[in-house]
Amino acid sequence: MSNKKSITMFLSLLVMIVILAACNSSEATHEPRAMYDREGYAITLPDEINTIVVLGASSAEILIGLGFADRIILVDSFSFDVEGLPRDVVADFGFMDFDAEYIVNMMPDLIFVTGMTRGGGADSPMAPVSAAGINVIHMPTSSSIAEIKEDIRFIATVMEATEAGENLISTMEAEINQIAAIAAGITTTRTVYFEISPSPWTVSFGTGTFLHEMMELIGATNVFADQEGWISISDEVILELNPDVILTSTDFLPDPISDIAERPGFDVITAVQNGDIFYIDTASSNRPTHNITRAMREMAQAVFPEYFQ
Repeated sequence: MSNKKSITMFLSLLVMIVILAACNSSEATHEPRAMYDREGYAITLPDEINTIVVLGASSAEILIGLGFADRIILVDSFSFDVEGLPRDVVADFGFMDFDAEYIVNMMPDLIFVTGMTRGGGADSPMAPVSAAGINVIHMPTSSSIAEIKEDIRFIATVMEATEAGENLISTMEAEINQIAAIAAGITTTRTVYFEISPSPWTVSFGTGTFLHEMMELIGATNVFADQEGWISISDEVILELNPDVILTSTDFLPDPISDIAERPGFDVITAVQNGDIFYIDTASSNRPTHNITRAMREMAQAVFPEYFQ
């Protein structure tokens, strides 16, 4: 055999090896992947993810932030205002009182549900969906900025979009750091009461919440810094604490600011007397996603307008 023929055969064999290796690599990439969801349940992801049902606005926001809005085919009714969501995918049921049969008939590749819809046994509300062979992913309600980042990383891993996930986190961190850098130079102390829902079931928060972290990062003092988690409070307590600024994320009242200002006895509160009551966007302040930076900037501008424009 001539050297020329030998070289030709060698090159042909080399090309075949490269092609086979590429095929094997491609097949390995698209094999079902076994992992655990954010609630600790074992899941096996399909080889392709083209259709997704989301019961929980936070997961929908993260998926859209990662660039997968076009793969969402159904969301719960509480996700109707998620920015970037196709308008024709909103269901008539909530994330806890959903129609399992309807979801099964859609046969999505994945379904993301909130931590409130937890449970992997036969009594789980998701049991009929899982029994139909649909992959159910449970997402907890994250309580810290660090956990929000892990949610983003997890969903990015599920969608095989780790680079997009890190980019989303980097953008979020850059915005937080920019605000925190300005706040580091603030010497004024201002106490703040943030109302999640109004009287008679008034809810606010203490430490161990991402909102408290945001409050600290903008340089403000949470009047409930001595409490932990989400707390129910009375008007009497707010009067006693006498905050310098009041923030509210209530969006189901015609005028939540007037509602606070006109409560009996509230006219003696410093924030009310000075007109320092401000509305903070409900979605970005209440949902643990990368979009908390929007609420964080609104909070900073409301509490320290002389520092944040």
